[in-house]
Order: sequence, then C-alpha cells, then structure tokens
Amino acid sequence: MTTTQGLDRDGCIAREGSLDRVPPAFAPVVAAARERIAAAFGPDRLHSAYLYGSVPRGTATPGVSDLDLLLALHHEPTAADRAGADALEAALDGEFAQVNGVGVVLAGTDTLLSELERHDLGWFVACLCTPLLGEDLAARLPRYRPTPLLARETNGDLALFLPRWRERLAAADTAADPEAELRRLARAVSRHLVRSCLTLVMPRWGGWTSDLAASAEVFAGYYPERAAQARLAVTVARTAATTADRAALTELVDDLGPWLAAEYAAVHGVKAPRP
Repeated sequence: MTTTQGLDRDGCIAREGSLDRVPPAFAPVVAAARERIAAAFGPDRLHSAYLYGSVPRGTATPGVSDLDLLLALHHEPTAADRAGADALEAALDGEFAQVNGVGVVLAGTDTLLSELERHDLGWFVACLCTPLLGEDLAARLPRYRPTPLLARETNGDLALFLPRWRERLAAADTAADPEAELRRLARAVSRHLVRSCLTLVMPRWGGWTSDLAASAEVFAGYYPERAAQARLAVTVARTAATTADRAALTELVDDLGPWLAAEYAAVHGVKAPRP
C-alpha cells in the first residue's frame, strides 16, 4: 500500500513505477529497448537496466513524453559504452514516434552502491527506477525516508548548475537550432527546479512525489511568496516539448534558481563533493 504522500505503511518512500503501468502505446518501445540493450551490451558489460520517468509511472503522453533508461554496468562507463548508448538513443528515438527523445544514463555498479551515492544515485535506483533487465540493485540498498540528509544529497548542489544554465542560455542563439536548444534547456532547468522545490520542503511535508504540479503545490504551502515561480516552472516543463519561452526561462535561471540554491544551502547544507 502506498499513501497519498508516496510512502509505504512503514513510512519509507515507496518505489514508484512498474512495468504493469507502462501505457499500451509505449509497450513496443519498452520491449525494443529491453531487446536492444541486451544485444548491445551483453552480460559481460551489463549488470542491470531500468526504466524511470513518466513511462513506468503510467503518465506518459504519446508524442510528448521521452523514454528514460539507466544502465548499470559491471565497470565504470567507457567511451565505447557511451557510444553504444548514443546509438541506442538514436535508434529508438528514430523508430518510435510515440517517444519525444530517448535518454540513456550509464553508471558503474560500484558507484551506484557506494556510500557517497547512497542518498543520491542509490536512492534514485531504489525508489525511482523500475527494473527492466538483470538483478535489481534495490535489494542491496536501504529503504529511504524523506529526511534532511536525503534532501541535501539529492539536490544540495543546485548552485553548481546555475553558471552552466546561464552559459547555455546566452549561447542558445548561436546554436545550430536555437529553438531546439532553448527547448532542451527549458526542459532540464524547469524539471530540476521543481524537484528542488519539492525536496527543499520534503522533510517538513513528510512525503515524496514525482508529479511536477503536485510538487509545486506542496512547495507553495511553505513558500507562498515563490509559488507563482514554481508554477511557472511546471508550465515551462509541460510545454518544453513544443516551445520555449525565453523570458520565462530567464526568470527561472536568474531569479528562482539563485534564491532556491541559497535557501537550500541554508536549510539543508551543501551536497557532499563528488570527485
């Protein structure tokens, strides 16, 4: 049983997503992904594969939603692994019109199970990923509660992203396809900010959700003065597949982002540095 706040009966964050929830329109994409991952990587390289995002949550919209995959490798990813993942992304995206982009994240199992990543990538696998192939790493990870530690380690590095976003926004007009670059940036920025809004207040609220609109409303209950910007971020995320509003994106990057990073650091501290 999962509560309305995304917890199980013991108060731990319930794993979201299931292969049973994959919308029928996306079933052929998932089947093809499973087959091609196994063929491209093989048991000597691949430990396990996972779906995450709207497809396994059952909320994906054909032609709008993307397909998100995590591949856990026996070793740390190499350039050859990345090239194989890029080819997989291009093949699936090109063949299936129901997906608007395919993203493949690669990680070594030692990293995913490490103490440093216990409350970031480990939590991601255990709570947000749906097993597709191989042994489920969640069995080797703890159960998670919506604690300040989890908040700090998931999004306590927001300040590091702001300069990169500003650089991409400034350079968008000189990209090969400026509109496409703005849409990609809008999607990344808006989703990241909404999830950071949610995790900022997650320990006080005492729950978890991946729903962007619900996340914004939970946040608004604690920071009503920033509610309009959180809702703006949701709107930008929802429309990024087809359009990008530069003015709205600028407001998120230059106003909501810096405030949120500072407030996050003050409330939860800064995420442990990565190598």
